[in-house]
Amino acid sequence: MGSHPESKDSLPAPVTPAGRDALEAILTRPTHTVVALDFDGTLAPIVPDPDRARAHPDAVPALAALAPKVASVAVVTGRPAGVAVRHGGFAGVAGLEHLVVLGHYGAERWDAVSGTVTAPAPHPGVAAVRAELPGFLDGIGAWQGTWIEEKGRAVAVHTRRADDPQAAFEALREPLGELAARHGLIVEPGRMVLELRPPGMDKGVALMGYVREIGAEAVLYAGDDLGDLPAFAAVDKLRSDGIPGLLVCSGSSEVAELADRADLVVDGPAGVVRLLASLAAELA
Repeated sequence: MGSHPESKDSLPAPVTPAGRDALEAILTRPTHTVVALDFDGTLAPIVPDPDRARAHPDAVPALAALAPKVASVAVVTGRPAGVAVRHGGFAGVAGLEHLVVLGHYGAERWDAVSGTVTAPAPHPGVAAVRAELPGFLDGIGAWQGTWIEEKGRAVAVHTRRADDPQAAFEALREPLGELAARHGLIVEPGRMVLELRPPGMDKGVALMGYVREIGAEAVLYAGDDLGDLPAFAAVDKLRSDGIPGLLVCSGSSEVAELADRADLVVDGPAGVVRLLASLAAELA
């Protein structure tokens, strides 16, 4: 389900009536629109080592062209806000004064105007899980091919390097769920990654809170992963409250559920960047 741009500069047409209505609302009320975007897999290509992930080379120019024309651009990510800012190259860019990064699913916030990150105290369960994970994975025979990513306010176990990444992912879901629960955490599944983090925050909570905070009258959300489903659900809720929303899937065969729910499917980060640039040009 979805549509691809006919050319680099054309604005693709959503395939659903709600998506078409939302695009019309964005084009007619851009200064009351929030454009919200996931980072990994949406603005940045997925790579085997997340530390090497960087925004698509055309992402910052497209965002800098679009951001002054809308109420706000928000990057909503499970990464620490500061890491997303560095990997995205967002700091000190002319035109990105309207950019915020909602990191750790909204627990952290970086604002381009101040250039600073605000955040509450970390959950004690994360430190406990971090200490326990290496021995835990070894004890259940899951050390081979898996690796741990430190995320500050969360910790993630990746299976992409395993001989059978999907089988390793499925085998780890239940034991990691039990480990997380023991320390007051939850498990957030992604693309060959299981993230252990505090409850009560997800991309949907972060997006809903931000849209309400700035009084947006239209919203676009683009994502690629299971972790983006709560944000899709938040847009559905906003629609039911009379705020038009456009759901964009950064195309991936790994997460068909997201593509099925989207109003528009584009070809990965390159397609997302083309969409943002086309939107900026249309609003010029």
